[in-house]
Amino acid sequence: MNKPLLVTGGAGFIGANFIRVLLETRPDLKIVNLDLLTYAGREENMTGFEDGPNYTFVKGDICDRSLVESLFKTHDFGGVIHFAAESHVDNSISGPEAFINTNVHGTFTLLDVARKHWMEGPFAQKAGCESCRFLHISTDEVYGSLGETGLFTESTPYAPNSPYSASKAASDMIVRSYFHTYGMNVVTTNCSNNYGPLQHDEKLIPTIIRNALHGKPIPIYGDGLNVRDWLYVTDHCKGIWLAFGKGRPGETYNIGGRNERQNLYIAETICEIIDRKKPKAEGSRKDQITFVTDRPGHDRRYAIDASKIEHELGWKAEENFESGIEKTIDHYINLYSQ
Repeated sequence: MNKPLLVTGGAGFIGANFIRVLLETRPDLKIVNLDLLTYAGREENMTGFEDGPNYTFVKGDICDRSLVESLFKTHDFGGVIHFAAESHVDNSISGPEAFINTNVHGTFTLLDVARKHWMEGPFAQKAGCESCRFLHISTDEVYGSLGETGLFTESTPYAPNSPYSASKAASDMIVRSYFHTYGMNVVTTNCSNNYGPLQHDEKLIPTIIRNALHGKPIPIYGDGLNVRDWLYVTDHCKGIWLAFGKGRPGETYNIGGRNERQNLYIAETICEIIDRKKPKAEGSRKDQITFVTDRPGHDRRYAIDASKIEHELGWKAEENFESGIEKTIDHYINLYSQ
């Protein structure tokens, strides 16, 4: 791709890791990062690439149509990789409106501006825009909750159970409609739980690490037996780029790490590793684990079948949970020690 790439939400956890990976592997590619820098998007996440010659940061809202239109006119983007989203389930329970605005209306705004910039009409691309593509980043939470067995596939019916997952499901459907109605070149990826450097403090793994290091209670919802499929963020970023470059138009690709772990196992493993790296005077940090009241609508289990992206595009997770969590803990020990 010779035209510039628009990345939305590139100051957030996954977006910033993605830009870093992309600038290392494609230094010739011009990237514009559009991010509103809300609490989850932080300037420090861009440290190390913010002054790159082919990188431009724009502070702005994906819901601001005039801004998005002006960026398309100025940069003539050949692709959009859309990370920008409200993503913390607890926050969606206490304040759902922001999730509808950003995740639904924001996605629509980006899609519609891209469609009008790239297409003459339904199923008719403008000259020079034949390969322009919109990649939408979504989540496995749109599928609802699994029982003790089974995996989410790309054909699993949607059954979102929180305002967050409902807003992401709605945005997925809008993206799908632009393919079927207009013939727009879109691809959607649905990922499992990410972890790794730069994740926001409010998320499970950074919270466990931070509280373990600072001697505070480590809060675990309910009985701690909720299961998630954990995906190291760099593996996810590589899968996204493959899907953008090689995925079939209109298709969805599930990206998962094949690393199902219970929340209690996550907490205990992190405590064991930190005890080894920074021993306490006495006892174990496992003693800090505290069970708290479960959150409303807490899905019991998520697990992704990543066979499609593995077989079609040749993607494979390089990290298992035990290797990835070591790197993650090292990052946060350094961060929280500063």
